[in-house]
Amino acid sequence: MFRSHPLAKLWRSWLRSESPRRPVLRWNRLQKAGLLLVCIAVALVSSWPWLVEPDLRPGIPAPFDSFAPKAARVVDSEALEQRRSSLMPNTFVQVVDAQQSSLLKLRLERHLAELERVARSQNIDRIGPVNLTTDEQSWLEKRSQQDRKNWDMTIRRAVDRMLSQGLVNTLAIEQLRKASSLQLEALGPEDAPARTLGSKIATTTLQGASNLQTDPLRSQRLIEELITQQGIPSIEVKAGDLITRKGEPISSQAYDVLDFFGLINRSPKLGIWLLRFTEALASCGVMLLVMKRERPCLEASHGFLAIGLLLISQFSKLWFGAAVSPLAVIVPPTLLLAQGLGTTSGLAWMAVSCLLWPTPVSGLGEGRLLITAAVAAIAAIQAGRLRSRAQLLQLAVLLPLGALVAEMVVLRQPFEAVNLSWTRLTPDTGELASEALLMGLLMMLTILLIPLLESSFGLLTRARLMELADQERPLLRRLSSEAPGTFEHTLMICGLAEEGARAIRADVDLIKTGSLYHDVGKLHAPNWFIENQTTGEENPHTKLNDPVASAGVLQAHVDEGLKLARRYRLPRPIADFIPEHQGTLRMGFFLHQAQQRDPTISEHLFRYRGPTPRSKETGILMLADGCEAALRSLPPDTSDIEAQTTVKRILEARLADGQLRQSGLSRAEVDLVMHAFVRVWRRMRHRRIPYPIPAKRSFSA
Repeated sequence: MFRSHPLAKLWRSWLRSESPRRPVLRWNRLQKAGLLLVCIAVALVSSWPWLVEPDLRPGIPAPFDSFAPKAARVVDSEALEQRRSSLMPNTFVQVVDAQQSSLLKLRLERHLAELERVARSQNIDRIGPVNLTTDEQSWLEKRSQQDRKNWDMTIRRAVDRMLSQGLVNTLAIEQLRKASSLQLEALGPEDAPARTLGSKIATTTLQGASNLQTDPLRSQRLIEELITQQGIPSIEVKAGDLITRKGEPISSQAYDVLDFFGLINRSPKLGIWLLRFTEALASCGVMLLVMKRERPCLEASHGFLAIGLLLISQFSKLWFGAAVSPLAVIVPPTLLLAQGLGTTSGLAWMAVSCLLWPTPVSGLGEGRLLITAAVAAIAAIQAGRLRSRAQLLQLAVLLPLGALVAEMVVLRQPFEAVNLSWTRLTPDTGELASEALLMGLLMMLTILLIPLLESSFGLLTRARLMELADQERPLLRRLSSEAPGTFEHTLMICGLAEEGARAIRADVDLIKTGSLYHDVGKLHAPNWFIENQTTGEENPHTKLNDPVASAGVLQAHVDEGLKLARRYRLPRPIADFIPEHQGTLRMGFFLHQAQQRDPTISEHLFRYRGPTPRSKETGILMLADGCEAALRSLPPDTSDIEAQTTVKRILEARLADGQLRQSGLSRAEVDLVMHAFVRVWRRMRHRRIPYPIPAKRSFSA
C-alpha cells in the first residue's frame, strides 16, 4: 500500500495550520490564474532594472571603489546638455514653407479678382479688397485689358520675390508696405496710382502671414557648431584618480568617466534578472501562503489587494528611483493590511516589500530601509490592536514623528563602528522632515480610503467590527423591536461566546459582532419561535401540525438571515455566523414528532443544511447557542458541578455529531470554553440580599 512521504505530510500540516482540522477556503481556477498574473507582473517590475537598464546610473550608491586606469579627457555630458539647452531656445534655422507660400499666392489671386469686379462695377461704393483713393479708382476705370494683365503680372512677380526671401508674421505693416512698394518700382513713381494700389494689394495679401518653418536638423547642426566653437566641456582625469567610493551616490561626472573606461555594463544581465524574477515570484507566493495559513478563509480579493499594493510599491520604486521614500512606500500599505487582514499579514507584506527593493541599497539607503522596517513593524502590531478610527489617526500622527526622531538620531549620529558607511551621506533636517510629512499624509489618505476598501475588498477591520456591534444599527434595532425575545436570547449568547473566545484567545471582537447577527433571520416570522411568544398565545407550529413544514420554518430562519446579510451588506465573516452556528444539527423536537407518526422517515429532512462551523469563533457560538437554554433552565440551587455536567453533555453531543470537526477547536480548547460558560452562568445566577419592603402608611382624613 502506498504511503505518503513524511515531508509531504509536514508540508500539508503547515499549510493547514497546527490546529487539528482547519478548513481552507478554496480558490477557483480563474482566481488562481488572476493572482498568478499579478504575481508575474510584480516579478517583472521588480526585476526590470536588471533586464533593460545599465548596472550603474547617476544617483544610486556606488557598489565599489573605482580608480582611473589611465589619464584621459572625458566629455562632461551634464555640462554639455546644459549648454545645449541654453542655446536651443534662441538658436534655430528657418526655411521657406512651399505649402504656405502657395496659400498666400492663392490669396493674392482672390484679391486681384475682387479688384477687377470693383473696376467693372458701376457702383463706386462697392466693397473691394482695399480702400481706393480717387486717383486709384480713376486709373482702374481708364486702364485697358492689356494694362490690367501687365499690372497683375508685375504684382505676382513682386510677391514671388518677397515670398522667396521669407516672410515674418511679426513685421510691422509700414515696413511691409514700404518693401512691397520697392518691389514695384517698374510701375512708375512712388505716388503713381498703379504703384500705390499694387503696394496695397501686396500688403493686404501678406500682412500677418509667415511662410517660414524651423528645420530641426539644420538647427541642431548650428547648435553643435556653436558648441564646438565655444569648446566642448570636458573632465580631466589622471591615472589613479578616485572615480567613485563605495556607498556614495554616483555623480553625473563620475558616471561619464566610468562609461569612458568601459565600466558600465549595458547588456541585459539575464542571469541576475532570472534570479530576481524568481525571487520576486517566490516571495509573492510565500506571502500568500503565510496570509492563508494565518487566515484559512482568506478570500481571493484579499490576495489581489495585497499583491496589488506590492505592485504599486514596486512600480513607485522603479519610477522615482533613488528619490523614493521607503517610509512613504512601505508603511501605509502595511498599516492598511494589518488593519484589514491582521498583524501577521501586514508583517508578511512588509518583509516581502523590503526584500524586493529593486535598486542596490547601501550607506544611507540601508539605514533608511532598516528604520522603515522597524516603523512598519510597529504600525502592523499596533494596527492589529486598535479598535477605533480615532486611534488610527493618532497612530498616523505619532509614527511619522517617531520615524523623524529615529532618522535624526541614527542617520545623523557619527558611529565609529561603521566608519563612513552611515555618516558619509548625512541628510539634512529639511529632507528628513519632508519625508516624515509625506509619510504622514499618505497614512491619512490610507485611513480615509479604508472604509472604501472595506466594501470593495471585503476587509473587516477592528473599527468596522465596533461599528457593526453598535446596537443602534438599523438591523439590530429591527431585531430588538420586532423580535424582543430573540434579541434577549442574542445578548445572553453574546456574553457566553465572548467569555469562551477570551478563554482560548480567539477573536473576541469578531465573535461579539457575529453573535449579535446570528439569529437575524428570525425577523421573517418572529412568532414562530418560542422566545417571542407571549403567555397564552397559541404556538403556530401546533396549529400547523406538520413536523416537516415546521422544520422548513427553522431552516428558513437561516436562509432569510443570509438574505438580510446581503441586503444590509454585512461582511462575509459576520454572515458566516448565520448558517454555521446551526451547522447540520438535528431539529430534535420535530424529528421526534415525525418519528412518532412515521418511524421510517428520513432524518435528513430534519437537519440544517449547514455548513458546519469552519472557524473557532463560529464553533464557540454553536456551543453557546446550545448551552444558553440549558443553563437558563437550571434551578437556583444548582451547583457548579451540576452546571458543568450539563454543559459537558451538550458539548460532547456536538463533538459526537461531528459538528466541530472543521472548526479548528481542539479538545483542550473545548474544555476551556466549557469552564468559561459555567463562569458566566455563575455571574448571572449570583445571590442577592432580600430587602424588606415597608408597609404602606395609612393617612387619616
